[in-house]
This record gives sequence, structure tokens and C-alpha cells, in this order.
Amino acid sequence: MNCGILNINFALWHKSDLEGEYMQNTVSAKLIDFLNTSYTAFHAIENIENQLLSNGFTQLWEGEKWNIEKGGKYFVTKNDSSVIAFKVPNNDYVGFNIVASHSDSPCFKVKENAELEKAGYICLNTERYGGMIMSTWFDRPLSVAGRVVVKDEKGLTAKLVNVDRDWLIIPNLAIHMDRAVNDGKKYNPQTDLLPIMGDAGCKGTFDDVIAKAADTEKENIVAKDLFLYVRQQACFAGLDGEYICGPKLDDLQCAFTSLEGFVASGESDSIAVLAVFDNEEVGSGTKQGAASTFMQDTLKRINSALGYDGEKYICALTNSFMISADNAHALHPNYAQIADPTNRPMINRGVVVKHSANQKYTTDAVSNALFKEFAEKAGANLQHFANRSDMMGGSTLGNISNTQVALNTVDIGLPQFAMHSCFETAGVKDTEAFAAICKEFYQSTIIKIGNYYTVR
Repeated sequence: MNCGILNINFALWHKSDLEGEYMQNTVSAKLIDFLNTSYTAFHAIENIENQLLSNGFTQLWEGEKWNIEKGGKYFVTKNDSSVIAFKVPNNDYVGFNIVASHSDSPCFKVKENAELEKAGYICLNTERYGGMIMSTWFDRPLSVAGRVVVKDEKGLTAKLVNVDRDWLIIPNLAIHMDRAVNDGKKYNPQTDLLPIMGDAGCKGTFDDVIAKAADTEKENIVAKDLFLYVRQQACFAGLDGEYICGPKLDDLQCAFTSLEGFVASGESDSIAVLAVFDNEEVGSGTKQGAASTFMQDTLKRINSALGYDGEKYICALTNSFMISADNAHALHPNYAQIADPTNRPMINRGVVVKHSANQKYTTDAVSNALFKEFAEKAGANLQHFANRSDMMGGSTLGNISNTQVALNTVDIGLPQFAMHSCFETAGVKDTEAFAAICKEFYQSTIIKIGNYYTVR
């Protein structure tokens, strides 16, 4: 049987080391490796930094003067959890071609004074970060990762940590003790979803474990940003391996795929910009979020470092375009009645353009038309999403970022199931398609003269 999606040897998908030419060389295979090592937003940005460095990009620091040259490739980070990278053309630049996504995903954050003794067990005191589907976190091996701030003879420095073993569990209550559990249950995150670390004998060991993961003494750790993460590895699924299943697909699938297109793209007369922001899942209103001045500050500094005045920057925004890339809802076969009657995207049928009359998504006729140009150049299919008229949907970072940098923007996503579950499902073909679109976009130039836009 062939589902008509991919014609790939089924046996290959079950090799634990991802052997085989297809798996080694596709964006989807690389995405799986990226997901499996991006335990938190901090680790995702570190992985992006490493890929940029390996491709010849130079790191800039916010607190130092920027020396930027035409033809150069650079990146700057903020808070260890957001990054903006850019490539400067050899000629005078025309505008900015931007793809923006986010590094964070819904999860549980570990509170200060983390250990909590409950009925002879030691649990971790956690709180929700973002709007997760809480029930998906039950009965899975979990661990802790994030960053700690360490004090040494030079001062304070941040270090990434990952307790790389199956450590914690949030067990369900047996059905014998809750016969109505399958009739619908409201979960209390303070009482129902605290992970168990061990019995009373492990009291006082949490900080020791974290210190060991940070390769330091616990007395040297002065502060922590730690989160739970799911230990289950991302993988291919489906009869022909056409699905990608894993944690944090929203929105690391878009972040990584746009990075692939960014790195692979050729020359343009516009400055190619890759932006990955933190804290989209909690409103973007942080110093490293899309509502901050991080994007505006970076673009203005690029313009200034290249020797241009403020008038040049304003003119360049007219010839600029942003793709706000955040995953989209696919039509769910078990809940088809929830979808809009005519805008019903499916996995592996194309990248999704998102529309909203109340501007929860930024797409309008102009940005929709321009995005179609890039998709056509890439030979990629597009689909469209709108919420049912009697249902409220979510939003993303496009309209938030536009309050700081006003330019034509389209909201798009890769279709997926189970958004905000701790383990989600998306498509191989959509991953490859968006990487191709990003490559074409980054090596294109948009020029507006009067009421006309041209793409070259």
C-alpha cells in the first residue's frame, strides 16, 4: 500500500541511527536531530548559533560597536534565547527580507525552592509556561534543562544545563480511583501535575543534580531558569515515513526550516534576515520577544553601520517583507466539524497562509500575493487557513512585531496536529517545501515603485 505521499523504503525509518541517503540529506532528517537536542529555547538558540558559525557567520555583541561590511554574514543574540542573523549584499541594499519565528514552546517551569514533599515523595514545584495541553504530560519520562547563572572569580556567567537521563514522571491516577476520568477532567497544575523526583530519601538532591549537569559546585549557582522537557525522541511515522512526530514542532519546525533556507540562499540586493524570538507563547512582551525593540534596534544598527542615514532606513522598509512563520492547524479527521467550511489545510499538502479579519494574523491581499510569488518560484503548493466564524483562534508574532517595525507581512505556518501537546505531528513534504520557499525568498529582491511591486 502507498499513501501517495512519499515513496520511501519503510524499513529505513526504523533504523535508530537514521541511516540511508534520504534521511541523512533532507531538511526533515536534520530537523529531527535539531528537535532532539533543543531541550529548551536556550538550547535551540545555541544550536542555531552553532550552525551559523559553521557556515561562516560572525557573532556580534549588543554592547559593542558593530563593524559591518558589504558581503558579510553576522548574527546577534539576546538573553541566550533569541537570535537575529543577517547577510549583507555586496551592493547598496534595497530592503530587508525577514523570516521570523519563535524558540519557545508551552511547558512547565521549575519554581524557586523547587523541592516539595508530598505524602512521602519528593516532587518538583512547577508552574505552567504558555497554554499547553496538560493531559499530554502524564506518564512520560521527563527531565530538566535550561540555564543557570554561575559565579566565579571573573563574575557572573550563564551556563546551559541538561540532566540527560529519564528522571521525572507525572503519573496519572488509576481509573479505579477516578471512574469519571474519561468523561472529561479539569486538571489543577498545582496539585495534579507536579512531577515526582523520588521518595523521601532523595530530599535535598535537586540542586546537586543540577550542579553536576552544569559541571560546577552547587554553591556557585546563584540563579536558575529551568524547565521540564519530554525525553521521548522525535521520529518519523506513517506508512511511508511521511509524518514527523516530536516535541516543540510549534515552532521549532519553522525556526529550523527557515534557517536551512537562509543558509542555503544565494545573492540578493536585499539584506536577508533570520529572526527567532523567545516568549511568543506568553505574549512576546519581553526584552527578547517580538514586542521588544530587538528587531528595530538591529535593523537600524545595520543601516547605520553601513553608513546610511535614517531616511535610507525608512525607504528600505517600503521595499521590505516579513514572513511571520508559526505553525498552523491541520484539518483533524476526528474533529472535522471544528474546521472552517472552505479553508481546511491538510498535512503534506503545502505551506499554510493564515487569515484573520481581526488581524490576529497580518496577512492581507498584498502580502498574500507577494508570498504566492515566492512559493511559485520554489514550485511549492500553498493552502489557506481561517478560523470558523463562531470560534476564536490564536495569534502569532507578526502583528506584534509590526508595532515596532512596520512592513508588509504575511502569516504562514506548517500544518500540524495536536498544537501545544508535548508531542506533536507534522509533515515531511511541508518541511521541505518551506525550506525551498525561504531559499527563494531570501535570494529575491522586492521593489515598490508607486503602486506597483516587482519581485526579481
